[in-house]
Amino acid sequence: MGRLFGTDGVRGIANIEPMTVEIATQLGRGISYIFKNEKRRHKIVVGKDTRLSGYMIETALTAGICSMGVDVLLIGPLPTPGIAFITSSMRADAGVVISASHNPFQDNGIKFFSRDGLKLPDELEMRIEELVFGDSIDSLRPTAKEVGKAFRIDDAAGRYIVFLKGTFPRDLTLDGLKIVLDCANGAAYKVAPAVFGELGADLVLFGVEPNGENINLKCGSLCPEVIAKAVRENKADIGIALDGDADRVVFVDENGELVDGDHIMAICAAELIKRNRLNKNTLVTTLMSNMGLDLFIKNLGGKVVKTAVGDRYVVEEMIKNGYNLGGEKSGHIIFLDYNTTGDGIISALQVLAIMKRDEKRLSEMAGTMREFPQVLLNVNVKERRDIVDIPELSSKIEKIEKKLKDRGRILVRFSGTEPLLRIMVEGEDEKEISAMAEEVAYFAKRAFGITGGGLSD
Repeated sequence: MGRLFGTDGVRGIANIEPMTVEIATQLGRGISYIFKNEKRRHKIVVGKDTRLSGYMIETALTAGICSMGVDVLLIGPLPTPGIAFITSSMRADAGVVISASHNPFQDNGIKFFSRDGLKLPDELEMRIEELVFGDSIDSLRPTAKEVGKAFRIDDAAGRYIVFLKGTFPRDLTLDGLKIVLDCANGAAYKVAPAVFGELGADLVLFGVEPNGENINLKCGSLCPEVIAKAVRENKADIGIALDGDADRVVFVDENGELVDGDHIMAICAAELIKRNRLNKNTLVTTLMSNMGLDLFIKNLGGKVVKTAVGDRYVVEEMIKNGYNLGGEKSGHIIFLDYNTTGDGIISALQVLAIMKRDEKRLSEMAGTMREFPQVLLNVNVKERRDIVDIPELSSKIEKIEKKLKDRGRILVRFSGTEPLLRIMVEGEDEKEISAMAEEVAYFAKRAFGITGGGLSD
């Protein structure tokens, strides 16, 4: 089989390769071997979201870890950033998250954190793959009292809630704010309402009754229309929608209009620049962020650094060069002053703090950034091929790049988590870029032998 790891860990349909109990067990053994480097008891944190298959994969991972003589700290359903926090705060050797984020419930995934709460670099993931498919650690099997134990950490959610509230200014509360909150029936279904409620918000809740099968189902950040409608009906001040593992967030303003990650980064960067707290006056984003964000930050005297798509690449760039704010248009926002990965609840708290302190509506704050029209199309594919090896398609992309010049851009890439070729065209004229995107999609479908539809939103 091909590479196990995509842009965000291992992911697939639960109980079908690569998301089988056999591979989960081997992954547990592999991560244990990587981080077991001293003569002492080692421990690895394992958390998950609310998917039915989480029980199966959690058990297999635990067995693999314990079989290498490493202890397991089981924390149950908790947001991905919460698992990163617990891993670091408990001085564990590594952390494991069982989640497929925004994917439907039949999918699942496994991703790893180092003891610092950081996602693993490509080199370490490749090393784990070698251990999974090789036989170099087959003979390493401790016995008797050297076998690992599993412990359940019952107060993990409480620790995380206290930590989250500590990122909100102590001189402010959420009193007087009505918030529509959608937790996607996912990992934040308990902690998010507790945080916002304890800070004083009046909450209208959605997606807080997980049953193992309804995570991300017509709710959460993939369906912002749910909170948009509820904000209008309840005359709320803001709508907040998390995804299944709560590492990303989207907002709607008081009018029910969507406010995406680019606008949130603009709001937060502007506030940090105003307070002289944006390190090196630099924001880190990915290639998917809108050109309007670049211009907005530039006009404030700052600059934008771009990375490959994937929040871990944003974090790597931030750590490497000492930046403290970065993120993705999709809603992964990283406040490195607080946590080591995207955290939807922290992002929401920072936006709410600005609203309260400046006494402004979200629509007013989001309206300060002008967004260039952007068209996104997905082509369903069964295989990955290097685009430069497809002359007809690469030639079409090159022609569009020359035509757009400085007026826009085109980005064509494979999804790291789904069997999709993603096409993004950005420019001043929406009609023109829509035609360009459709044209590239047509050539892509021909190149990959797709007949009929093959497109998805």
